[in-house]
Amino acid sequence: MPKSPVKNDVEKIALIANELREEIVRMLLEAESGHTAGSLGMADIFASLYFKILNVDPKNPTNPDRDRFVLSNGHICPLLYATLAERGFFPKSKLKQLRKLNSDLQGHPKFGSLPGLETSSGSLGQGLSQAAGMAMAAKIQNKPYRVYCVTGDGEMQEGQIWEAAMFAPNKKLDNLTWIIDRNNIQIGGHTEDVMPLENLRNKLESFNWYVLEIDGHNIEEIIGACKMARSVSQRPTAIIAHTIPGKGVEFMEYKFEWHGKVPSKEQALKALKSLASLEGKIKSDYD
Repeated sequence: MPKSPVKNDVEKIALIANELREEIVRMLLEAESGHTAGSLGMADIFASLYFKILNVDPKNPTNPDRDRFVLSNGHICPLLYATLAERGFFPKSKLKQLRKLNSDLQGHPKFGSLPGLETSSGSLGQGLSQAAGMAMAAKIQNKPYRVYCVTGDGEMQEGQIWEAAMFAPNKKLDNLTWIIDRNNIQIGGHTEDVMPLENLRNKLESFNWYVLEIDGHNIEEIIGACKMARSVSQRPTAIIAHTIPGKGVEFMEYKFEWHGKVPSKEQALKALKSLASLEGKIKSDYD
């Protein structure tokens, strides 16, 4: 029986996400430094955004009507770089330059160094303010583009996040979608031990955000939530995406120690073997 177009899209995106994870492992092994857990954990969301949701064109990366993507937690840039390369913004061969001296692929994104990068990031807590400013500019200029912002949950300890979280609903920025990587870890431990966030949904709703909660590894839920956000008017949308740090590599999953740790050669080979096995499972799920 032929596959439905919807299932074909979901399978394609799931396979792309797995390829991104494999690329991340290779990049981090080559660089010998970087951030593993969050990069692996957000692959399904990045694949969904860049291959289904975002209105972007690698052949015309500065189109004034393009959607804007702001990565606030810039330390997961191995995933952003891998995604941009997979989407065709620059050659995949450049990925080997991650964190190398004088490389365009710095340890945190630098605006202007690569096509497709909309902001510089690294100092946590600033991305939502940048995204809100872009969304406000679109409203003032009557532009059709949407703005998508990804933040970590640990960086929500930054006060600037909450200033932006008050600003966006006040200005009725319904062209802004905020995706929160709710993986429950940060460099110093579990978020609920360091600085509890819950009840996060209630907090955001009290600021007048339209809030959705999803499984951040379910492609259909990711796409559905982003589409739902387009239909919300008079206020912005926050998507709380529950993800598994280190997703796809069993010995890394859920462990905060992998936040800023990279695999050894032996661990990388083990991780790649695990991801290759996962690719086979993805394909069998859609047979």
